[in-house]
Amino acid sequence: MSEPTVSVTEIPEGANILDVREDDEWNAGHIDGAQHIPLGDLPVRYGEVPLDEDVYVICRSGGRSIRATSWLNQNGFDAINVRGGMGAWNLDNGLPIVSDAGEEPWVK
Repeated sequence: MSEPTVSVTEIPEGANILDVREDDEWNAGHIDGAQHIPLGDLPVRYGEVPLDEDVYVICRSGGRSIRATSWLNQNGFDAINVRGGMGAWNLDNGLPIVSDAGEEPWVK
């Protein structure tokens, strides 16, 4: 069964976005307001993910997010994969990103 997938332009305003990239990728640049749980930490930290709302899962290009989406959906969440990941978000569509490091944000 294929997982629900949307393009970055189909994410509703104010949606819950879960970024499953590694810490160094997150620190380089991420979506303002997104939640960060690296893919490898998800089985331990899934309790931090909203259970009663749609969650849009993003990574760098879509590989890790589809695995996270599948795992979340198998465990009772309403997860939706974001096609193309941060590359599609920032590089292809020019949507804004921020960096907590105080440097110019970029997609790593």
